[in-house]
Amino acid sequence: MATGLSLHVGLNGVDPARYEGWEGTLNACENDARDMARLARTAGFETTTLLTGEGTVANVTSVLRAAAARLVPGDILLFSYSGHGGQVPDATGPDDEPDALDETLVLHDRQFLDDELQQAFRAFAEGVRIVALLDCCHSGSGIELPGGAPEESTGRSMPEPWQRRLYERDRSYLEDLQRTLAKDAAAGGRGHDALLVSACQDDQVAADGDVNGAFTGALLRVWDGGAFQGGYRAFHRDIRRLLPPTQSPNLYLTGNPAPDFLDQRPFTI
Repeated sequence: MATGLSLHVGLNGVDPARYEGWEGTLNACENDARDMARLARTAGFETTTLLTGEGTVANVTSVLRAAAARLVPGDILLFSYSGHGGQVPDATGPDDEPDALDETLVLHDRQFLDDELQQAFRAFAEGVRIVALLDCCHSGSGIELPGGAPEESTGRSMPEPWQRRLYERDRSYLEDLQRTLAKDAAAGGRGHDALLVSACQDDQVAADGDVNGAFTGALLRVWDGGAFQGGYRAFHRDIRRLLPPTQSPNLYLTGNPAPDFLDQRPFTI
């Protein structure tokens, strides 16, 4: 019998001491994480939830390492993130990212590069199914990893002045990290087989909300307590139909996920 493990990260703020005084306050990200964990438990997953101050790089990578050590071919990992998203220049150039930008998850203590998430996923055995759901700005290829939020909503994007300030502060560290991760990826050979359903495209922002983020709220409506019966492509299509053109969820594949994986009902263990 297959095993399903899931990690749900929801940050309603970040550590201002690590982000040049920016608190990154949001409303619904912790609710998103709790609701996704509840959905996963109902589907049979063993769940871990990290909220705001717990959502550090060390904690996220520790949970993913432990999952990689447990899961074997045929098992499944579900990873969901709700919080701010960011972008930083990619020191490895356009061969890695066509837009020359790395997308980031804005964790509590620092930005987590999409290349770092790739590296964490590469630790999983070949044949482990990986599903990532990212409810943040600039998340269209966040596992490869200027639009606008709908009117009267709050976008889940780090403000541009802080992005510039933090990048200049951390530029040397980030460039060294990007080059190291690129070398590791090149030496590692096989990539991971994973699918991402993201809140928006790389050049868009995702809307926060009072109860759930716009993307997570639409996902929960489509899932309808488990009544949904299609595969991942239909799941993405139906979520997209509930959101405006300014926030277009993306279905993004890395590696070569098997067709029967894509055709499975979402969250099938």
